[in-house]
Amino acid sequence: MENTLINYIEFKANDLIRIKEFYGQAFGWTFTDYGPEYVAFSNSGLEGGFMHSDSTIINGALVVLYHENLEEIQGKVVRSGGTIVQEIFSFPGGRRFHFIDPSGNELAIWSDK
Repeated sequence: MENTLINYIEFKANDLIRIKEFYGQAFGWTFTDYGPEYVAFSNSGLEGGFMHSDSTIINGALVVLYHENLEEIQGKVVRSGGTIVQEIFSFPGGRRFHFIDPSGNELAIWSDK
């Protein structure tokens, strides 16, 4: 059986410049900018990124799983009781979709295939 592992974590941030300063100075993380709305971080123990948001942030973490076949795993998510809240879309480096689990947690699954 193929595992779908936690591969990435994404946080929301109101100010990407300030958030890079904070995590860089406090923890030594390094960053790669992907335009004005997104910055990836590394050297943190788990790869991740910050997505710009103008909204008030209540729960800003998005756990991102990895699977080679998004269509296949999306079908399994739906058959298992998950609800798709963002259909498969492309972004620099791959594609992903978002879903809500039966307890109301939002997660994403991505693939570089």
